[in-house]
Amino acid sequence: MERERERERERERDEIARESVLKKLFTYSIRSNCPSVSLSLVLGSIVIAVVMLMQSNGVPPAGSSSSSSCVPSGRSELIILGSGSSTGVPSPMCLLQPSDPPCKVCHSAMAAPPEHNKNYRCNPSLLINYMREDGHRRFIQIDAGKSFKEQVLRWFPRYNIPRLDALILTHEHADAILGLDDIRGVQPYNPFNMIEPMPVFLSRHTMDSVEMKFPYLVQKSLKEGQEIRRVAQLQWHVIKSSSMASFEAAGLQFISLPVMHGEDYVSLGFLFGKKSKIAYISDVSRIPLEIENGGHSQHSLLLTSEFGSS
Repeated sequence: MERERERERERERDEIARESVLKKLFTYSIRSNCPSVSLSLVLGSIVIAVVMLMQSNGVPPAGSSSSSSCVPSGRSELIILGSGSSTGVPSPMCLLQPSDPPCKVCHSAMAAPPEHNKNYRCNPSLLINYMREDGHRRFIQIDAGKSFKEQVLRWFPRYNIPRLDALILTHEHADAILGLDDIRGVQPYNPFNMIEPMPVFLSRHTMDSVEMKFPYLVQKSLKEGQEIRRVAQLQWHVIKSSSMASFEAAGLQFISLPVMHGEDYVSLGFLFGKKSKIAYISDVSRIPLEIENGGHSQHSLLLTSEFGSS
């Protein structure tokens, strides 16, 4: 009993700390999901475990006016589709077998509809609504985990996202890749799979895992006698996972940021942006010094979701 109470107190302290960080850095966007800034940070279902602000020239001070429309006008936009752990929030066990006292976070996650509830969190994922210099938009998503379809249905219509142009994978755990099969749901329908494949960027280690888990998504040609079945059409691009290796996705330049996800596993974060540099790191227990002190511009905003035991 005492152990359960201590765990609850730890959760409350963590929640207070997270709220403090969000209020300090994102007060302008908590009440409105559509801040009118050069680079909008649209908070979908979000409570970021750790937010490290180095310096950002695109974030207005608290109390700044915000746009009344959720459609950016001539601006790029970030939509955080999820910031929860692999099981997400709420945790099923917290609801099926509640502790005494019950977990406040998980129960509050059921107290209001997900789109209005900061404690209802899906797997970590980021959508980049990139406005190119030619005026055309490109939609790039980082990770497609177990809650990919739920994220699409909840947030894509709300923010008028019509499609995906590219996908980037941080690593090969379930909360990052198990939504790959559902990508066909955001691709044009063709019974013979005669559509343009979507580029997917991933490390060699992740590619090897995908080939084992989803062989039908990697298969290039049908075997003799094999029927055509509609599956996601993907074009695989293996990227270097070494520090500062760069690649381009849908016209936007990215730099790989390898970080430790446990001491025996490397996950990738990514640095991107032109006017404002953004470093997105979703699964991390330790940031190596060469990444932390990598000499990036001081106008970088580092968003880090760090997960420990619950």
